[in-house]
Amino acid sequence: MTDTDLSKPGDKAPPGTPGTGENICPRCHGTGKFNAVPCPDCAGTGKITEPIGGA
Repeated sequence: MTDTDLSKPGDKAPPGTPGTGENICPRCHGTGKFNAVPCPDCAGTGKITEPIGGA
């Protein structure tokens, strides 16, 4: 995987991209579980990467 790849399906930008940060996954609300299985958006981490501050 390269730095330009999204690491999880719910990420809106690659981790480490300027103007982005971690946020709680909106699908699982940070639990990492959705319907008793690992959340498909955050890959079970409970966090996604997304733009912050209008980036």
